[in-house]
Amino acid sequence: MQPILKIDLSSGKTDKFIVPVEFEWDYLGGSSLAARLLWDSLTRDLDPLSPQSPLLILNGPLSGTAGPTVGRFVVCGKSPATGLWAESNCGGFFGPELRTAGWDGVWITGKAEKPSYLWIQDDRIELRDASSLWGQDTYEIQESIKRETGLPGTRTLGIGVAGERMLPYALLLCDHGRVAGRTGMGAIMGSKNLKAVAVKGTGKVPVFDADAYAPRRAEANRALKADPLSSVLSSLGSAGASDYFNYLGEQPKKYFSAGVLEGADNISGASVAEGILVGKSACHGCVIACGRVVKLEDGEKRKGPEYETLVGFGPNLGLTSPETATRLGELCDRYGMDTISMSGVIGLAFRLYELGLIGRQDAGGLELTWGNASAAEECIHLAVRREGLGQYLALGAKGFAEHFGAPDEAVQVNGLEVAYHDPRGASGMAIVYATSPRGACHNQSDYFIADIGQVDASLGMEYFDRHAGAEKAANVARHQDFRTVNNALVLCVFANVPPETILGLVNAACGYDWSLDDLLRCGERAWNLKRLINLKLGLTRENDRLPPPLLRAYPDGGAAGYIIPFEEMMAAYYAVRGWDALSGRPVPEKLSDLGLSWVAKD
Repeated sequence: MQPILKIDLSSGKTDKFIVPVEFEWDYLGGSSLAARLLWDSLTRDLDPLSPQSPLLILNGPLSGTAGPTVGRFVVCGKSPATGLWAESNCGGFFGPELRTAGWDGVWITGKAEKPSYLWIQDDRIELRDASSLWGQDTYEIQESIKRETGLPGTRTLGIGVAGERMLPYALLLCDHGRVAGRTGMGAIMGSKNLKAVAVKGTGKVPVFDADAYAPRRAEANRALKADPLSSVLSSLGSAGASDYFNYLGEQPKKYFSAGVLEGADNISGASVAEGILVGKSACHGCVIACGRVVKLEDGEKRKGPEYETLVGFGPNLGLTSPETATRLGELCDRYGMDTISMSGVIGLAFRLYELGLIGRQDAGGLELTWGNASAAEECIHLAVRREGLGQYLALGAKGFAEHFGAPDEAVQVNGLEVAYHDPRGASGMAIVYATSPRGACHNQSDYFIADIGQVDASLGMEYFDRHAGAEKAANVARHQDFRTVNNALVLCVFANVPPETILGLVNAACGYDWSLDDLLRCGERAWNLKRLINLKLGLTRENDRLPPPLLRAYPDGGAAGYIIPFEEMMAAYYAVRGWDALSGRPVPEKLSDLGLSWVAKD
């Protein structure tokens, strides 16, 4: 690996951090390596928004190598939303550009005296005044910084007003709306008076054996481009299966309270393609190009919505218009806020209004009724301003529900709003949400794909019905380990790349002679380390739960009558993982087996 740039914003001091070779071997890179590097920094009494709180931007060994969908990087720390392990995965061009500048990461602590941005041009490091940028949105700052540097190809990762005001679900954005969206990393950057990190490099991305790597990545890209799943993603985007998820009862409606919604089929990749799509966008070196470019009635081209935004600002709120979801999603992007969390807490507000737990007076005169797009838009503005109802919307679903005396109505796990893949339609997601190291996350394992048949036998997985129970626990654990490898490399989960192909790329890029078991063991080690971090931060067995709304049966729709056998699934999962059934902690034998016995002192 190349060095990591360390900077203390309080003093302005910079340093080169050389990653120990044994850390590379045990964790590869990305969020797995970040967990090892941040182990000592993340303590229970650390305030995520304090100057001491770390913000670690990190690449993986495949980032920027023009391999299959590896133009990605991660941002890690302690979440202001959950108080637990935080990681967010982002595409675009920023990560590869950082590698061409000679850095594999940026490790930020401290707090700048005034609004600033960090400028990296190869070995030239500057902390520049960003007073004129404070208040600009996430797209405006990219153009402003590019004008200031005068260098075409400058890549900027920055925050909007939501990050400046430290909303716990503020995000980081770069390029054409590529976001490190979840766990509030934008709030951490805002707390440091840091508006952005901008980079321009002139070097090359290193690999151990370029002659061996080049033909492997070319072959992998050709196969990926020809893959049927890639074709769907390229043609229809990440919402390509949205109508099928609707059929299965996996697509939530009216904040996870309704099994059917008239017009829900309009929320799909096909509807976007037939109605407003005018182009595609891709991350660095990606042959899929799942990004949507759309045009609305104003004639301006803009980022189109992916699945989570379409559903969050669609059926989740009783809405069925891709155009509306596009506008509300763009508003969130410009403010710099996670669309899953923002649409989730608005959905909760609508649900509590329906239940009579919030009245018009509480809502400042807003009618929080299903299908009211103008009320949803106003909620976004209020949340950023922290005005009226917005002061509670800004807390996220957990805090909002607690304020209004309805904690059991919040569809969240450990403070993170559940993504829009209902486990009543794909039961494996029940375990995924309950055990994800960053809260209710669908990217630590997109097991809903396995629940509809995409199972790779080379991983030791087999197919189980989407409503099967405890018997799929081992499958879920294996899939989590594999996705942890993805997040270490950093390789997009949308890429249907065979594990054996990934192994060949890793060995050529890193100079290893690993087997597939070695690779998966690396994933299992990091998964357990993140678990240990959370236990250190205060997580207990009781945190491994689902919110009550997800444990109720739908009366209709594709998942009608199904109740998740949650406790049986979790008991089987603990056994498979080698975690104590009462405490949820990895047993000493498991720690020893994974080379994690060193954590025993903590």
